[in-house]
Amino acid sequence: MRAEIISIGDELTTGQRLDTNSQWLSERLLEIGVEVAFHTTVGDNVADNVLAFRQAVERADVILATGGLGPTADDLTRQAIAEVAGVQLVQDEASLAHIKALFARRKREMPPANLVQALFPQGSRPLPNPHGTAPGIDCSIARRDRGPARIFALPGVPAEMQEMWAASVGPAIQELLGQRRVIAHHRIKCFGVGESDLEAMLPDLIARQRYPLVGITVHQATITLRITAAAQTPELARAAMQPTIDTIHRCLGVLVFGEEDDELEDVVIRMLRERHLTLAVREWGTCGLVAHWLASARSAGVFQCASVFPGQQGWDDLAQRQPGDADYLLCIGPSPQPDSPTSAPGNLKIILAHAAGVMEKEFPFAGHPEILRPRAAKLALNLLRLHLLRAADSGTARP
Repeated sequence: MRAEIISIGDELTTGQRLDTNSQWLSERLLEIGVEVAFHTTVGDNVADNVLAFRQAVERADVILATGGLGPTADDLTRQAIAEVAGVQLVQDEASLAHIKALFARRKREMPPANLVQALFPQGSRPLPNPHGTAPGIDCSIARRDRGPARIFALPGVPAEMQEMWAASVGPAIQELLGQRRVIAHHRIKCFGVGESDLEAMLPDLIARQRYPLVGITVHQATITLRITAAAQTPELARAAMQPTIDTIHRCLGVLVFGEEDDELEDVVIRMLRERHLTLAVREWGTCGLVAHWLASARSAGVFQCASVFPGQQGWDDLAQRQPGDADYLLCIGPSPQPDSPTSAPGNLKIILAHAAGVMEKEFPFAGHPEILRPRAAKLALNLLRLHLLRAADSGTARP
């Protein structure tokens, strides 16, 4: 079963409001085993709405729409669905009574415009909205040579939409499925090579027709591998993913730094805490990004202090690189200034100082300016992570 989500409203197509409803509904559909194939956003134009619904009916079995069920002239969802279904709008007396009761309970007179919210495509079913004046619509659309598509139209107010999903829409879709199916995901986080290099290390794992499916995304130099499997229970889905998870760890080794929501700073803080070690940071040219990340990673008792310097100031005078009161001192050198996209890359210097010595590393510093700073911060954190791994392998508890 494939699903499409249609978000309706000029406030979405113009960028004035973020479409969080589609994200929320996608997560709920995946939880019950429905593949979301399309997200569509359409403005408040009836012809465009009709086109969007017609396309969705042809390519998806279940369509969830949010928005456009209000009482104003730009609320066109019910009209568009009726046109796609080839039927008239008819008044539902029970829905009208509910809307009138809501206004009475709030001691307000119902405006005549709200009458339209009790109109439904003929043959459709109202979806109760206990706390709002916009009932939803459950409508089946016949298709040639296959079963009907099912449209569920919900109000755009997130709280109302979510309540109606739990009470009406989710159970109805599960009934369509017949047998419950769970789609599970597992994310593996990697750092240290480029996306194409990492993919080459995983032969055939990224193939689109493979099961379990493995997707790959990159954000600020962190590569995330997302494994997806479907089964009757979460436990069976996890069992289906496990051989793939094991293969990824075996192929990538220390390039894998964490899972799920882990970031490099979370892993580094966790490793230091397990070893009862502390850390201080000095940053040049990264605007305190390493310190900010560490301070946000529940680092109390581990991350002791940070110094942030603008430009080159103080770096050349850093003669004594000692960790002071902390077990480790991590220094991130001034970022080279890229002159142009065609200029030769500079080198970023990272220093890790501890009681047993000083480690210095230089890394080529080239790429889009927007990703250079977070990449520099992650290179520093990863250098410390790898050092801690080597110390653990050698049986050295302290630096």
